Amino acid sequence: MRYYQYIQGGTRRVGVETESGQIADLTALNPRIGSTLDLLKTASITGSDIDSVTRGVLSINPGSGAATISVEEFLESAAPGKRGITLLPPIDAPEVWAFGVTYMDSMRERQAESGSPDVYAKVYDAVRPEAFFKSTFDRLQGPFDEVGIRGDSEWNVPEPELAFVTYGGKIVGYTAGNDMSSRTIEGENPLYLPQAKVYDKSAALGPALATPETVGDPQKLAVTLLIERDGNEVFKGEANTSQMKRDCAYLADWLVRHNAVPDGTTAMTGTGTIPPPEFT
Repeated sequence: MRYYQYIQGGTRRVGVETESGQIADLTALNPRIGSTLDLLKTASITGSDIDSVTRGVLSINPGSGAATISVEEFLESAAPGKRGITLLPPIDAPEVWAFGVTYMDSMRERQAESGSPDVYAKVYDAVRPEAFFKSTFDRLQGPFDEVGIRGDSEWNVPEPELAFVTYGGKIVGYTAGNDMSSRTIEGENPLYLPQAKVYDKSAALGPALATPETVGDPQKLAVTLLIERDGNEVFKGEANTSQMKRDCAYLADWLVRHNAVPDGTTAMTGTGTIPPPEFT
């Protein structure tokens, strides 16, 4: 299933996309469901999974306010300029981490921009992946929100990435992530990475949290970046998670080694498509 967090009528809600392609308002069915973390906590306590918990809620309250709007109508009402729904990040991630140099193309791009290219080749081939802290919850942006661009960097780009959500140190879902990056700063010196990656509104997640049951094999997903300006396409790129040097399970294992991350922590898995140097 796919889960959304949003505000409607001044109330924070959790919605789920049902098999019929409709959005069921889980908060209307059970007011104690105020976040996807609430569902994940219930699943953990009961020894089940989030989809099983949701099916239980839907079966107890069939038709009671559920599935009243199609996914298309739901997303349309959340688009910029509309006032019906405000989409939030699909998980209240207390921490967002990111992995770098997980795609060959990413390694080559960073080598080209850096005065220390060997650093990236070494981490690409190493057993230990590159992991860095990306964002706290208060910096995190949701769908249709503005993202941050550093004023002291001449080259700034979005990086589209598959992100996984953890609970109890295990992967419990996936979402889309935008790892905004200041390439000028990182290119000056790899030690400037925290400044190139961590700043106001530098991370965005959403729109949905998809469960492992829905995603299937996370290493067979297309990741597309489309940038439009004034309604015109100015850049489009695509990669596939099958091109990742290290898979999600491998990265998740390294994330929690000697690092007890809080439940809901989300990790971006690296980018395989990057706009060219002339684009910013």
